[in-house]
Amino acid sequence: MNRTTAREIAVHFAFELAFSDEKAPRLLERELTAESFAQRAQEESLYAEFPGQGELDYITRLVLGVGSHGAELDGYIAKYAKGWRFSRIDRVASAIMRVTMYEILYMPDVPDRVAINEAVEIAKKYVDDDVVKFINGILGSFVRSEVPEQE
Repeated sequence: MNRTTAREIAVHFAFELAFSDEKAPRLLERELTAESFAQRAQEESLYAEFPGQGELDYITRLVLGVGSHGAELDGYIAKYAKGWRFSRIDRVASAIMRVTMYEILYMPDVPDRVAINEAVEIAKKYVDDDVVKFINGILGSFVRSEVPEQE
């Protein structure tokens, strides 16, 4: 498994968090098991390989971060989704943007361009082209306005 796959799994878990009252640590405890991956793999090839320790750590960091910074991340999404009420934004798109914004804000080892490119590629699998453009636009505006330029 690679970091791209781990990021996509983190998006899946961030999406699940949005639909339940379950907290991120409990979701991770339940889902980051070989048994859970084997069961999920029957319907989704993404789960065919159980993550190594590096990928487990990465997924955990992303999901816990999204769980604990959800309100902040949603605030950024709402701020840059000009003309859109947050409640109207596709939930898959929201999960993708939450994970990406968390990476950009709190994981300096991930270049902003890489995080956005990965978000766009994940989005292409799950939403239509207009939503992909919407995600790309919001993330681009977010980085230009909120993230200090790195030299």
